[in-house]
Amino acid sequence: MKLYFLLFLIVFNFKNTHAQSAKMDTRKLLEFYETQRYGDAARYLQSIYPEDTGDVKVLTKIAYCNMMAGKLPEAEKNYLKAYAIQPDNLPILFSLAHINSRRGNIVNAKSYLQTIIGLDSLNFNAYKQLAAYENKPESKVNLLKKANSLNNADPDTAYDLAMAYHALKQYQPAYEVLKTAIASDPENYTLQQAQLSVSNQLGKYQEVVDTGEKLVKNNTDPNIINEMGKAYFYLKEYQKCADAYKMLEELGIQNEGTLYYIALSYRELKDDDKAALYAQKTIDEAISDYTPIYYATLAGIYENKNQFNDALEAYKRGLTFGNNTLIYYRLGLLYDLHIKQPKNALTYYHLYLKNKPEQEKEKEQIAYAKARIASLSGVKQTR
Repeated sequence: MKLYFLLFLIVFNFKNTHAQSAKMDTRKLLEFYETQRYGDAARYLQSIYPEDTGDVKVLTKIAYCNMMAGKLPEAEKNYLKAYAIQPDNLPILFSLAHINSRRGNIVNAKSYLQTIIGLDSLNFNAYKQLAAYENKPESKVNLLKKANSLNNADPDTAYDLAMAYHALKQYQPAYEVLKTAIASDPENYTLQQAQLSVSNQLGKYQEVVDTGEKLVKNNTDPNIINEMGKAYFYLKEYQKCADAYKMLEELGIQNEGTLYYIALSYRELKDDDKAALYAQKTIDEAISDYTPIYYATLAGIYENKNQFNDALEAYKRGLTFGNNTLIYYRLGLLYDLHIKQPKNALTYYHLYLKNKPEQEKEKEQIAYAKARIASLSGVKQTR
């Protein structure tokens, strides 16, 4: 009923304003709005008003309907006509910024927002939206600070500003921004969760635990548990720290850091067996599946520079992170063609084939390795 009344007022006002120049079926237009058939509404309005109309209300109404229908080029065309007539009209400028943002033209979107600020230096929404397009951390902070100063209770702005401060390692300002916003909305769990990380950075560990324990009753978010785990550790509540991070492990979302804290906690609890177990898990987690490939790449660079001993060391270092057919093959080539140690070359050619390289993908390498094994088998190692 409320929506119907609002739509009726819009159409009634629009009809009264333009009754002298066109006959409009109010009921039909209202039906288009109610059923969200904005494309039909735009076509209907265009059918009863001349294309060259200079009436800003008509132009913006048609533009709005096209924008809501997703016809952004048509919407922009009509808004630009209206903008040419009223260049200081803030709603038109916001609409143009919105359309350009949706179309990916960030330069134009920022330009319209800057124009708004030039007309209204206290426009909260313009600063807030402009900050979203800013990539430079310091500039982003300055825009968000201005928006926050105009409305420090807005949760989205407070959150964005706090995160921008956090990225710059300015934890105290981030804490104060969140504290003010939370005071205006004590049940905003998003803001409270954001404050956990900042509080940990500031050493407010008991506050993290108190807030975290309240939050997990409503939402067992892994980020909350992660922050609580850190706080427990620094409060020397090592069993609680280990238990918190083991919850993440059970969920399959452990990482190098969480496993490391478990290892340290068990060490402090004098449980050396579990400490050793989690120390090894930490090491395993820290090793990327791509680490051998990285070393192979480094070794290849050394080969290009004819630094064969460095290449050899890099290849072998890569193998400490697991078997890798590429490295075995490259070591075979290195010993065979550059270091001239046939016995070692044979060893690595055999290891290459033993580790079952992909038959189709590596058929040329497989054939070459087999040929070299046959050729080198009777050759004594030379130094």
